[in-house]
Amino acid sequence: MPLMPRRVKYRKFQRGKNRGIAVKGSTLSFGEFGLKTLVNGTIKNTQIEAVRVLLARQLRGTGKVWIRIFPHKSMTKKPAETRQGKGKGDLAYWVAQVKRGAVLFELGGIPEEVARTAMRLAAFKLPVRTKFISRSTSV
Repeated sequence: MPLMPRRVKYRKFQRGKNRGIAVKGSTLSFGEFGLKTLVNGTIKNTQIEAVRVLLARQLRGTGKVWIRIFPHKSMTKKPAETRQGKGKGDLAYWVAQVKRGAVLFELGGIPEEVARTAMRLAAFKLPVRTKFISRSTSV
């Protein structure tokens, strides 16, 4: 089951702008370690799911994972080799729009070395530049 909203008011969104710095969701709220984005961008629902699976495997049943982002926005795509016009394309996937400074994932209940390794591997799966943060460094 892909990560997506249960209901939305409108199926197709306009693209819009993604500027500025995250104010809400920019500090650690649940765990001791986190992954913070350094640039504005969009993260697909499949990428969020890939990171969730990776973190669950890395923790091997210990600790806890918090996913701080959710894909609220739908993206459309027109079929290949289609002429322009004839309306907007069909819904292709869902994205989470993230701003610079937003905490994407949090980990708790594990040693720092394990968290650092897991978050480094998670960062490879994401399309945005990120940095590892911990309670001691973020305060």
